[in-house]
Amino acid sequence: MSTDPINPPRRLLMGPGPINADPRVLRAMSAQLVGQYDPAMTGYMNDTMELYRSVFRTSNEATFLIDGTGRAGIEAAFISLIQPGDVVLIPVFGRFGDLLRDIAERCQADVRVIEREWGTVFTPAEIEAALSEHKPAMLAIVHGDTSTTVAQPLDELGALAEKHGALFYTDATASLAGNSFEADTWGVDAVTSGLQKCLAGPSGSSPISLSAKAVAAMTSRDIPIRSNYFDLSQILEYWGPKRLNHHTEATSMLYAARECARLLVEEGMENAVERHRLHGAAMVEGLLALGLTLFGDQSVRMNNVVGVRIPDGIDGDAARATMLTDFGIEIGTSFGPLEGKVWRIGTMGYNARKDAVLTTLAAFEQVLRRGGFSVSGGAGVGAAMDFYG
Repeated sequence: MSTDPINPPRRLLMGPGPINADPRVLRAMSAQLVGQYDPAMTGYMNDTMELYRSVFRTSNEATFLIDGTGRAGIEAAFISLIQPGDVVLIPVFGRFGDLLRDIAERCQADVRVIEREWGTVFTPAEIEAALSEHKPAMLAIVHGDTSTTVAQPLDELGALAEKHGALFYTDATASLAGNSFEADTWGVDAVTSGLQKCLAGPSGSSPISLSAKAVAAMTSRDIPIRSNYFDLSQILEYWGPKRLNHHTEATSMLYAARECARLLVEEGMENAVERHRLHGAAMVEGLLALGLTLFGDQSVRMNNVVGVRIPDGIDGDAARATMLTDFGIEIGTSFGPLEGKVWRIGTMGYNARKDAVLTTLAAFEQVLRRGGFSVSGGAGVGAAMDFYG
């Protein structure tokens, strides 16, 4: 056992998340604690609610934080909105759709699944056909699935769910702030996210927003919510004017979440999305110039992460290890049917910037060359520079 102070190695995290937190977020986390009902603390809570209304693009009063990672937000939404026996329709197009299925099953839902090949997304017609067939109480779908690097268009799904009498939930952990998201315009009833990707913070807090319809469904349910910690009806009373005690708020994580949202609102949400699009596209141009093949339907690729097929003859894990040990840069591997076939490279949050893109491409070129893959010297960086230029 080491008793040395924590001193992590210097890393540039260019995988599918987590990423390097913005230094301003880390500074906010180091602020001194105050009491849970200190006027300063409740003021920060109110600030956080209002800031995330801007991030989610919603007027939902029920916009707040779940203390826990992005998965905690999903579980809180599901355990509070799903009653045992409810039919829940989950269109699955990647690993995190399977996660929604697992959590819904643990909530004792009657889960109905439709599936798509990884790297593709559903058409509205496919989802409406499933809504007509299964008549669910909830439609639950991932927005951007980093396992496949594609994003499901949501703009028509809220209206379809409303037409068929279903609540509409989406997991925006990997997509929020790096890709367009319009909770109210799209008719989203419940959405959860996480800080560790495009929001440029650490994992450990899950922003959530619930429509008035979702809150009504939760408060009028027949069966009590089968969790104390994740009971959103109680957590809402804690965040609301009554300030009824539910748990001790994770104060330092609230500071982090507030700063993540403050920085995004200061930048402007449209500008943040455009920043991710710009630097994500520059990364793509550089990877293509290195002679690599992209994975998935590029017309629906997420702005903040790209999948790259591992070339024949290259040991994918060894290349990732070399990137990490020799250059201090982390890129991602893949899961399930893509394991050993695809690298995932992220350009998100604090790392959605020009120097991070160019540094990653320069290092990647050297790793590919030493692995025996033929590349033109400087091609990746040159293509990205041309794109920026």
